[in-house]
Amino acid sequence: MKHQNTKLADSPLAYIQAIFSPWVLLGTTLLILWLLSRMTLLSWADLSYVLPVTSIGYVLTAFLGKYFFAEQITWQRWLGTIAIMTGMILVGLTAPNTTELKQ
Repeated sequence: MKHQNTKLADSPLAYIQAIFSPWVLLGTTLLILWLLSRMTLLSWADLSYVLPVTSIGYVLTAFLGKYFFAEQITWQRWLGTIAIMTGMILVGLTAPNTTELKQ
């Protein structure tokens, strides 16, 4: 919306144009693909295995933001990233505790 014409900023047409911009459509497509891949992972494996895999996205976001987009990331956020990584490692190292379905 920052790049829209200021005269049209309050009109519904400006919002419709923003929704159908290429970047918004790309982001929406990527979100749909992420959701479908996560649903597929959940159909193949237990939640205790899927969550560590999907939480790596938070860690990658921090590193990509810092090193590719030159964003300033505070030490508190780095601490949170380390906590997420520690949790992923702990969950990944635990033995599976699943029960077989009785038929």
